[in-house]
Amino acid sequence: MNENIIHEILKEYEMKRDKALKDALNRKNKLYKEIPELEKIEEEIKKVGIEITQSIFKEPENGRELLNLLKERLNNLKKKKAYLLESNGYPEDYLEPKYECNICKDTGYVNRKRCKCFDQKLINIYYKQSSIAEILKKENFSNFNFEYYSDKPYGDKPSPRSNMKNIVEFSLNFIKNFDTTAESLFFYGDSGLGKTFLANCIAKELLDRGKSVIYRTAPDLIEGLRINKLNADSSSYNEYLELLKECDLLIIDDLGTESITAFSLQEFFNILNTRLLLGKKFIISTNLLLSEIMAIYPERIYSRIFGHFKLLNFYGEDIRLKRKMII
Repeated sequence: MNENIIHEILKEYEMKRDKALKDALNRKNKLYKEIPELEKIEEEIKKVGIEITQSIFKEPENGRELLNLLKERLNNLKKKKAYLLESNGYPEDYLEPKYECNICKDTGYVNRKRCKCFDQKLINIYYKQSSIAEILKKENFSNFNFEYYSDKPYGDKPSPRSNMKNIVEFSLNFIKNFDTTAESLFFYGDSGLGKTFLANCIAKELLDRGKSVIYRTAPDLIEGLRINKLNADSSSYNEYLELLKECDLLIIDDLGTESITAFSLQEFFNILNTRLLLGKKFIISTNLLLSEIMAIYPERIYSRIFGHFKLLNFYGEDIRLKRKMII
């Protein structure tokens, strides 16, 4: 991961944290003038807090009774402070800093691990750099059109339109039940049938709901891992891999177009297996037949795909020409 990007994000957190603390101080000074008693209560709360700390270190065994008395006194002061704020028309937490992320308090880290909001910032930067944000403005459910798909039976199968409606229904349920089900989606079928478009539709819906989503083509995924692994900065590979493993949804497009090597197979298996063990979800798309998947990839990979993914077959005529004609 680019160290400059990490530095910029940490700098952004610092600025937000400083602003939250400054705003809180301004609110406090304003209220001290408006409600002088409030300042006295806060000073008393600080004193009791210091006394509690001292009592723990001075007499850890014999000071139990004193400690309980101090805690009771502290709780009473806090209740008095809350009442004073509320009776003057202010919420109980009015004097507390208002952080953008209440989980990490705008530090970016929780228990020495990156906060989810930090990962989302990295993902947002990736999206901006890859121009996927612009793509999602066009490729979303509001622009989805079933008219592109034929309503005539396709051999012995239902019509492509009927099939597509079923696939979209599965996709909408996937979004709706994202937090409660473990199943991922596997789109397969010829090119030009809307697999990438539908994956982008789902990505936009989940991004709008605050989920972290990463989209990569299979070649870019493997190449990114290779480049980061060869990077002189040893943390680069781990940072990149961590994002791929921890994001809420990982979309891998065009599986089968990457170079099939021992490295690519091992890296793909590691990501696939780790995310499945963590209960993380995928959308994987491919132009390959299921039989070709079994021929190209080892059993440990395709068995996990067939066992943990909803297999959705796209079929029909290439809709790209129809889209141009309708547009």
